[in-house]
Amino acid sequence: MKKFALAVSLVALSAVTASAADMAPAPVYAKAAPPPPVMTWTGWYVGLNAGGAWGQADPTTAVAYSSTGYFAASSATAVNALGNQRISPDGFTGGGQIGYNWQFSNAVVGFESDFDYFRQSGSASTTALYPGFAPSTFTVNSAFSTDWLFTFRGRAGFLAAPNLLLYGTGGLAVTEISSNFGFSDTYPNVAPFVGATESASARDTRVGYTVGVGGEYAISNAWSFKAEYLYLDFGRMNMTSNNLTSSVFGPYPASVFSNSVNLKSNVARVGINYHFNSPVVARY
Repeated sequence: MKKFALAVSLVALSAVTASAADMAPAPVYAKAAPPPPVMTWTGWYVGLNAGGAWGQADPTTAVAYSSTGYFAASSATAVNALGNQRISPDGFTGGGQIGYNWQFSNAVVGFESDFDYFRQSGSASTTALYPGFAPSTFTVNSAFSTDWLFTFRGRAGFLAAPNLLLYGTGGLAVTEISSNFGFSDTYPNVAPFVGATESASARDTRVGYTVGVGGEYAISNAWSFKAEYLYLDFGRMNMTSNNLTSSVFGPYPASVFSNSVNLKSNVARVGINYHFNSPVVARY
């Protein structure tokens, strides 16, 4: 009888244990969070930039000696020597850019175009005595200015980190240069005569080239900051004139003046870009 009671008790305990196990909640397995989006540089972007510009212009004024002209040979030589001038302009630049990138693993290539306010201006004035005609003096003046800049450049670089692009750039640069030149003297330095005068001016759209380097840092999948340096060379702009007129002797068309200006500029700027590309999401 005791053995039977013990057997019944064991069966009952097993049933209760099994029932309790059936009522226990199933274990919960947390789903892994999706991986963060990976920045892709491929796609269009637009942005704004601002910075400073500085450079060098080498204006020249020269006159050709002519036996029927206004100048003695020694005077023409003196004018030509004084006419080699130098201007070192600086100013502000700022505007907008648009571009497109292609990313191939850690390499990024693309193109960018920008249009900027580009204020460079300067002037020079030098005076000297005529050799052999003292106290008569002569003065050479020159001035130039620019207002805008357009570039169209290729870009190629590599990703130092997924969100840091280091690149080189180069291509076309276009600006408009306005220049003014003047000559005056005090010969024969006798009142009421005021000497001779000559002037020339021109405005020309100059096509040159630009090269530079930069870095761009993505702060999100859509926004990036950049810092950039560009060197620009617009070649030499030339003009001639023959309007020299003396208050004593009248016009001298045989005295032909040649004027030129050569602008080379540097631009350092920062900018911000908005990218229209979509982030790539890693999947497992």
